[in-house]
Amino acid sequence: MSLDIPDVVIQRLPQYLRSLRAFKNKDIALVSSTNLGAESGVTPAQIRKDLSYFGKFGKQGQGYNVEALTNDLTRILGLDQSWPVILLGVGRLGKAILTYPDFTPEGFYIVSAFDSDPVIVGTKVASITIKPVEQIKTYIRDNNIKIAILAVPGDSAVNLIDEIVQAGVKGILNYAPITPKVPENVQIQNIDPVHSLQTMTFHLSEINSNPNN
Repeated sequence: MSLDIPDVVIQRLPQYLRSLRAFKNKDIALVSSTNLGAESGVTPAQIRKDLSYFGKFGKQGQGYNVEALTNDLTRILGLDQSWPVILLGVGRLGKAILTYPDFTPEGFYIVSAFDSDPVIVGTKVASITIKPVEQIKTYIRDNNIKIAILAVPGDSAVNLIDEIVQAGVKGILNYAPITPKVPENVQIQNIDPVHSLQTMTFHLSEINSNPNN
C-alpha cells in the first residue's frame, strides 16, 4: 500500500500524530480538521486528503475522535510494535543518541552499539557495552535487526551501509554527511544539520538583500 502513497504524505503523518497526542494530553476528545491543521501547520484540506489514502476517518460535522485517530495513525506508522535498533558510531553524536530518552516511548529501543575505535570498544554508555564494528553483520542476522542509526564520518559510511544492508537492515537513519544509494527495498532518512543550515542561510541572505522584506 505504501508504494502508492506519496512519501511527502507519509512524512506528515508523524506531525498529525504529535498534534493528536497534544490534544489528548489536554483531554480534548474531538477535533476538526481545522483544529488539527492549526496544531500541525497543515491546511485542513491537505489533512483530509492525506488521511483519505488510508481509509475513512471522522464524521462530517463532528470531526475526528482524538483517541481513535491516534490509535489508527500509531498502527499505520507501525508504532504499535517495538523496534530494536542498533547504533553505528559512538563518538560525541553517538553518545548523545544513546542517552536520548525519547526513543523508547515511541517504540524504538537501541539494543546495541558498535565502533571501530579500540579505546571505545568495551566501554559502556547508557548501560550498553560498545561492540567492535566487525561483529555488526553477525549481530544483525542473529537478532533480526531491521533498523540502524549511522553516526560515523562520511568516509566510513558507504562501506558500513553496504555491510548492514547485506546483513538484513531495511531502515537507516543516517547522520553521516553523505547521500548514499541503497536498494529500493531499503528506507533511508538522511539527517544533515549543515545542509539544513545552508538552506536557512540562503533564505536569510535573500531577506537581508531585500530591505523591503
